[in-house]
Amino acid sequence: MKTDSPHVLCINPWIHDFAAFDFWAKPLGLLTIAGILREKGVRVSFMDCLDRFHPKASPPIKVLWDGRGPFRKTEIDLPRGLENIGKTYSRYGIDPQWFTADLQHMEKPDLIFVTSLMTYWATGVKETIERVKSVYPDVPLVLGGIYASLCYDHAIKETKADRVIKGAGEHQLKDILQAYTGFELADSPLFDVPGNLDALPFPALDLQTKLVYAPILTSRGCPFSCEYCASSYLEPTFRQRSPEIVFKEIVHWHQNFQVKNFAFYDDALLVNAGQYAFPLFERIIDSKMDLWFHTPNALHIRAITRQAAELMFQAGFKTIRLGLETADFSRERRHDGKVAENEFFNAIDHLKVAGFEKQQIGAYLLCGLPGQNLDEVETSMQVVKQSGILPVLAYYTPIPHTPMWEDAVTHSKFDILQHPVFTNNTLFPCIRSNTDLKRISQLKNLKI
Repeated sequence: MKTDSPHVLCINPWIHDFAAFDFWAKPLGLLTIAGILREKGVRVSFMDCLDRFHPKASPPIKVLWDGRGPFRKTEIDLPRGLENIGKTYSRYGIDPQWFTADLQHMEKPDLIFVTSLMTYWATGVKETIERVKSVYPDVPLVLGGIYASLCYDHAIKETKADRVIKGAGEHQLKDILQAYTGFELADSPLFDVPGNLDALPFPALDLQTKLVYAPILTSRGCPFSCEYCASSYLEPTFRQRSPEIVFKEIVHWHQNFQVKNFAFYDDALLVNAGQYAFPLFERIIDSKMDLWFHTPNALHIRAITRQAAELMFQAGFKTIRLGLETADFSRERRHDGKVAENEFFNAIDHLKVAGFEKQQIGAYLLCGLPGQNLDEVETSMQVVKQSGILPVLAYYTPIPHTPMWEDAVTHSKFDILQHPVFTNNTLFPCIRSNTDLKRISQLKNLKI
């Protein structure tokens, strides 16, 4: 057994896409792994190919009031099979030469972890790994994350990773570290399946060049099983952290790193709210900290009671997104029916009475689904507008291991089984009609 502490390098790869923006996007899973390793005495480094604040980045760096901002952008060749679509494709993130120089000037790692997010960013993952291997060809590299989990066979075939892992990495961490470095981590509840979320250390967000906002996760998984979503596949067990631990984490980032903006990454923030979310919100309110909270992953509308709305407003929530999906409340609707009409309008009323303004509240509406009638989308936009909040179109991405996947394969104008790049929602893969594509373009700018 090796007792000397190994050096583990954690890497967040480039994005290859038609458009990208930092909407409170951080590799929370990878940084949680980094936090565990650091707590266990392992030397950890972090390199972020999406670093908006890289030392070589030319000022001024644009930072919006909520911490978001644009990535550095370089045009690259379109992926094979998309050469004639008439769109611009780019690498988002730092210059490859900066990345290579940073790799060359650091202490050689004993093991490298690379994460992956959107499945259709697979080519960015591939480029990142190739660049790493050009500098450290003999250092073992492990790929994990969402793309690796959902497109496991593709990731094994298309990347030069020495190992690809599926699902959460905590319970696999001990075996991986011992196999590749000989270093043995002491037994811990962290390595159990599914594991106790309260036992996790805070993610190593401080390894970033600059911390302008913090992602917060109060739970993992989701008790719902929407047809288009892979949450229940990636995290089969719904688990929640205690409000006391979450509050301590928020205080930590605020007091020690002056973080003001926090983005909840939860798929089910308000589930069991009386036991979890409400006590957390109450502690935030009692602390009198001046904080701003955002919900980019959407809130379940049924859970927005008057009490929930009032507590969120008092706690400092600034961006509210609702998971509406469609304003077709009939029993005959095709897809998930988590919300009744009265529940939607009651939730909006509660939010407005609590003090939220129109521009703070948006409802996600799915667009581009297999076989979807766009009349339904336009009607849904009208209903949301008339309710006094903002309709936010969420363009459908076909995702493997979801109930809707086979339907998407049948409807897609691309061979989405061949490469995940063809599932990019910018391409509207399940919209075959040019008339429908033009109509979607009109809906984007619709003023009702």
